[in-house]
Amino acid sequence: MNIKQSVFVYFCAILYVFITGLSYLFTKVALEITDPVDTLAHRFTFSFIAILIPIFSNKIKIQINMQRMKKLLPLVIVYPVTFLVFLTFGLEFATSSEGAILQASAPIFTMILASVFLKERTNFLQKSSIILSVIGVAFIFIMKGTGVQFNSLTGIILLLLAAVIFAGYSILSRFLSKDFKPSEITFFMLAGGFISFNFVAIVKHLMDGSIRSLFAPVMDIEYFSLMIYLGILSTLVAALLVNYVLSKLDAAKVMVFANLSPVISIIAGAIFLGESIFYYHIIGTIMIIAGVLGTNVFSKKKITFRTKKRVLNKSVGSSS
Repeated sequence: MNIKQSVFVYFCAILYVFITGLSYLFTKVALEITDPVDTLAHRFTFSFIAILIPIFSNKIKIQINMQRMKKLLPLVIVYPVTFLVFLTFGLEFATSSEGAILQASAPIFTMILASVFLKERTNFLQKSSIILSVIGVAFIFIMKGTGVQFNSLTGIILLLLAAVIFAGYSILSRFLSKDFKPSEITFFMLAGGFISFNFVAIVKHLMDGSIRSLFAPVMDIEYFSLMIYLGILSTLVAALLVNYVLSKLDAAKVMVFANLSPVISIIAGAIFLGESIFYYHIIGTIMIIAGVLGTNVFSKKKITFRTKKRVLNKSVGSSS
């Protein structure tokens, strides 16, 4: 990538962090209005309808056939279906702060999985930087001391599994990026989530005779606004951004950006809510930013996934 492309890719990564930075809070608020299954059904209904608009207007072109659908099916199963089930139900048993801390471990799992399946190597400084960012997130929330108790073993297990699954999604998305455009990956992800979660929600309500209650929350202005954010911004736009960035950067480099979410929350709270910033916010933020910068700066080779593929093909061709 040239400098201009690199700047745009990192801008997309930071924008992704901004959008997802408040998703834990909005999810917790939505869960106070309805249950996890209905929340996921509504969230993906909003996102799927939103992505159909540019497709029908020919702004986005999607190739659909059975062979391509089979290739993308594992990704859809991993994310959004499995990941969001574990995350949403995990937040039922834990606080949003605990969720943020446990999700901060995703870059570590990504680093491990990427080295095994994608052969992406990280040096000692990069490994140390990833761990530093995780410690920075944990430091902020532990020092804050509000709602961080880790009393629920169920919540811990579900949220840790969500972190592992999210790491697996990053590996699959990066692997598939050689054959699919980010918009195609995003469309199939959203379609899979829309079909899966709405099917489960409808069956659940039909069984207990409460089908009308499935649509009732959407009539509430507050809940409708939450779904605009969670469905369109935090699901559709965020998925487009992260799938694009994963097609350009190593998986571990991308996933560590997610640990900037607490920093975004702190800044937003100070600007819009007048919340105080304490010393531990500053220390934790420095650790997180240093970790993100270190992971992306201390690489030995700056080479894209597609370039790796071309090099590999050339070496295979020359040996034959």
